[in-house]
Amino acid sequence: MSLVVSVSNRKGGSGKTTTAVNLAAEWAARGLRTLVVDLDTQGHAGYGFGVVAGRGDPTVHDLFGAHGGELAAAIRPTAWQNLFVAPADPMFEGVSAGADKTLLARQLRASPIAEAFDRIVLDTPPAADAILVNALAAADAVLVPIVPHTLSAIGVEQLSRLLFRVATGVDQRRRLLGIVPVMTNGRINLHRTVVDEVTTRFGRDRLMKAIRSDIRVAEAFASRKPVRDYAPRSHGALDYHLLVEDLATLWDWPATGCADCAPAQRPRIS
Repeated sequence: MSLVVSVSNRKGGSGKTTTAVNLAAEWAARGLRTLVVDLDTQGHAGYGFGVVAGRGDPTVHDLFGAHGGELAAAIRPTAWQNLFVAPADPMFEGVSAGADKTLLARQLRASPIAEAFDRIVLDTPPAADAILVNALAAADAVLVPIVPHTLSAIGVEQLSRLLFRVATGVDQRRRLLGIVPVMTNGRINLHRTVVDEVTTRFGRDRLMKAIRSDIRVAEAFASRKPVRDYAPRSHGALDYHLLVEDLATLWDWPATGCADCAPAQRPRIS
């Protein structure tokens, strides 16, 4: 059965997509069959792996369209072993307020997707719309990247309130919550102050090791590669490697896959 993590922040420009891409790449490199579901209509998570839907191709947003769709039909392989992407539809116009809040959860928990993957990473839109609610309802855990500036704690609080409403009104499963500071510089006083404030508000057990500011991470994304491939000796590659170790310890999620398990394959719809 797959474990689902929603990488979410109500604020744009928080390193959400970069974190989703590099976290997924780390898990896949460790033998965990990993699927990235690009729920943000900007389509940047798919772009980070060189996977972009063409005109008429199935996308994850078909699931939320007027005629419905199957998520499995949108899943595509990437150039990396064990790593698959369900790309976004940049032309998607949004979901009605009364949309089914558990639609995504049902698709992810059903065969064949649940059996095909060990990890599913949801890259979510920043708006508090029906798609974000669907992602939070489907998730086993929520990872919140934050850029250390004065509004970061407010953004985490807003998402926490939304997560609480989902957990009490949509799906009452307990969800893990983690916060990862990104694009940090320990020599900047403001960065240290904000990280300390977030730690005080949400607890040290929810705070992951920081992802340091590193131009190699941005260069890797522009090259449509994870940073572990583009610059394996960089600070960014090391920090995302350590993030997986951090999650394994704090969330009790295995950091490596089964050596005897079959490689991931695109699920087939009968």
